[in-house]
Amino acid sequence: MPGKGGRRGRSGQGGKRVEVGSDDDSLNDAGSITSGQSDVRSVLDEVNDNNEVDEISQQEAFEEKLKEAIDGLTQKSAKGRVTCFHGVEKIFAVKYVPEFVEDRKMTITDSIEKGLKKGRGDEQSSAARLSTLLCVQLGMLDSAEAVCKDLKSPLTFIANDSSASNAGRAECCWALGMNQFFSGNDVSDTIEITHLLSSVFAGSYLKGNGAVASITADVAALHAAAISAWTLLLTIMSPVDVYNLLGSGQTSNFMPSLNRLSELLQSPHLEVRLSAGEALAVIFELGRDYADDYEQEWALDLIEILKDLATDSNKYRAKKDRKQQRASFRDILRYIEEDIVPETQIRFGKETLYLEGWCARTQYNACCRLLGPGINIHLAENQLLREIFSLGNRVIGPVATQKTSKLERTLMNAAAFKARTIQRNRVRDKRSVALAI
Repeated sequence: MPGKGGRRGRSGQGGKRVEVGSDDDSLNDAGSITSGQSDVRSVLDEVNDNNEVDEISQQEAFEEKLKEAIDGLTQKSAKGRVTCFHGVEKIFAVKYVPEFVEDRKMTITDSIEKGLKKGRGDEQSSAARLSTLLCVQLGMLDSAEAVCKDLKSPLTFIANDSSASNAGRAECCWALGMNQFFSGNDVSDTIEITHLLSSVFAGSYLKGNGAVASITADVAALHAAAISAWTLLLTIMSPVDVYNLLGSGQTSNFMPSLNRLSELLQSPHLEVRLSAGEALAVIFELGRDYADDYEQEWALDLIEILKDLATDSNKYRAKKDRKQQRASFRDILRYIEEDIVPETQIRFGKETLYLEGWCARTQYNACCRLLGPGINIHLAENQLLREIFSLGNRVIGPVATQKTSKLERTLMNAAAFKARTIQRNRVRDKRSVALAI
């Protein structure tokens, strides 16, 4: 009961006693509150100053680390060069620093070219991926197109070189397709690269006697990469070009026929089948944009093949592969047979990206393959990607909505707690004196 008695004392006679000497005490109270608030402000000012210093120091440390990685691309050790290639790749994927890259584009381009020409295996793969990330960083700048043209020749040579590693050739196929996708507006260059890519995956067609081509898993990965890069380039071609160049039995110096492409669906390798199915879906989407009845009769035979793949339950395939295949080919079958267009929503930050159709899905998947978890950062900040996906100008949120850092919140809470404790201790001291009287 002492607590309750104490409360009555403060609100009754004890309260009057406090009021008798309230002039000095109230000044002390006001002074203690003011001093407490000034303590908070001083701590917050110090926190803000420290945060600004921390941000500047972090940016300087980041730039220094990136400079060291770029300088390391030309070192004598092949292992060291590969490590630096991987380091620059990771930074370019998760950070958007076009001004920084623009100042060093020639150094990076020369290092990529040397890595492609003199490197082997992993170094060639890394150099090829970095060439595309360099194009993404340069984005809307005029230098992006020039860089891609400079690197086109070594990438083409490796993609065609049967003595190079299959992994290196696969990355060069991807790089040729994506570099042209990001920076190229020349239709003749696009058709030239599609011709090259189609010659690479031609090894997965059925043999002359109708037998399935026997290829290793590494070669299948190369063919799948070439098919996917080839499909990506189709998405930037006009529907009339696709309509004229691709027909069910039509032969072309630049394009395979639909009959040939459908043979890829019989490949024993899952990634080849999936890439081929996506390619056919994109072709039909573009063809139907030009003519509603695009290859309608030929599609009847294709639908039967797609139904088999969408319901495949063969036990000699891995369970995971069967599940992935059925899910993918159900979507493709639904589009070819019923003209139901796939729709997807991707949220990043406070924005939402709407993907409608196979062309948009193919472009987004290619960007995801390149950027990984950094795709959301580039969608928010990279104007090139925002133009590709029709997101408009970059959205800059108001400063008031920006979240404080964990350190800032901790220091603010500590300062407020300190001021509150001092004030309460002073009130308790005066209360003790009043009760004693």
